[in-house]
Amino acid sequence: MNATERLNWWQDAQYGMFIHWGVYAIPARGEWVMHQEHIPHEEYAPLADEFNPRRYEPDDWVQLAKEAGMRYMVMTTRHHDGYSLFDSQVSDFTAPKTAAERDLIRSYVEACHRGGMPVGFYYSLLDWRYPAYFRGPEKDPEGWNELVEYMHAQVRELCSNYGRIDVLWYDGGWPYTPEAWRSSELNAMVRELQPQVIINNRSLLPEDFDTPEQHIQFSEPGRPWEACMTLNGSWGYNEADEQWKTPKQVIEYLVRCASGGGNLLLNIGPKADGTVPGESEKILREVGTWLRTNGGSIYGTQRSPFFTSTGMTTLKGSTLFVHVLRWPGRELVVPRIRNQVRSVHMMHDGEPVAFRQKNDRLFLEKLPGRAPDELDTVIVVELDGPPRALDYFTDGWEPHPDEAKADDVPPPGDVG
Repeated sequence: MNATERLNWWQDAQYGMFIHWGVYAIPARGEWVMHQEHIPHEEYAPLADEFNPRRYEPDDWVQLAKEAGMRYMVMTTRHHDGYSLFDSQVSDFTAPKTAAERDLIRSYVEACHRGGMPVGFYYSLLDWRYPAYFRGPEKDPEGWNELVEYMHAQVRELCSNYGRIDVLWYDGGWPYTPEAWRSSELNAMVRELQPQVIINNRSLLPEDFDTPEQHIQFSEPGRPWEACMTLNGSWGYNEADEQWKTPKQVIEYLVRCASGGGNLLLNIGPKADGTVPGESEKILREVGTWLRTNGGSIYGTQRSPFFTSTGMTTLKGSTLFVHVLRWPGRELVVPRIRNQVRSVHMMHDGEPVAFRQKNDRLFLEKLPGRAPDELDTVIVVELDGPPRALDYFTDGWEPHPDEAKADDVPPPGDVG
């Protein structure tokens, strides 16, 4: 299976749920608490003897993802602190061998499979419990080899013991090289065990897709990418973090990703008991309500060459979706369009929108005085074929000779 075949479903999905969860949810100060507060492992390890999430219901997580309009999930199997939520033969610092007394990843996988949700595993290459990670392969080659062998063994377990896995999301390769981690060998093993899996670039090899973190950065055209972002300022549960993003902000991030041909992987940090913070659920469900009406402008779209001063656009074939995030009033202009426009209508109710074209500019006219949807009003523009965008540097400011027409003559299909 080639990369294109592996990635087709994921690129159509556009929007996924990231889950950071582990024993760090007990102190509730984020997933880096062990490192940031310089907690020795012998002081940190007893958290595993308290971590018994009796309200953990992964079917509820899958249902929340569906209600939010998310189309795949990625969950931390082991973060940098070394605690494995899965059963491992090469570690005792695991959920089944401590207070939880069960494989929390198996429950998650089974819930995803029941719900028809593609399964993603996050896995950290590094483990703070190993001094060799801080010393590095040159200063401690024996300790480094032990760390790498342990890491390879755990990835083999994850790819062998849970059925089909759709996404493998590495993290923690810095500051070392892919050669130090034996990443080529690692990923060859993964592809042998899970031929359909897609792999991110954080084994320090390019693999299938890029992963900008906490910001949106388009990759080169044709290069798949996914922005991973938090709902507040933390990945793991942080009781004091109340810097929640609004549903409108989340929708803007989602639209911006889709407009650049990328995905949004949006994180939740469940509490130690396995419940999702109420504010997370509220935000996700409101975004999901918007997607039930407007999801066609996100799912299965491609990178768009067009923009506006009031938002962004997404594209599906010859259909252009204009996302109006800042309502302009009665008129809106979409520039650089070299196509003839066949029709324009509101997405939420199908109401026709008056329009005219002048050179490369599309004028949308007689709009409502106030935004029909305060979160993001989507206007659908049907083009006469594949999109053709004016390039100011190569085409100049004048209309293409083949497309020149009288400025004030509306094209067929204009509505009054």
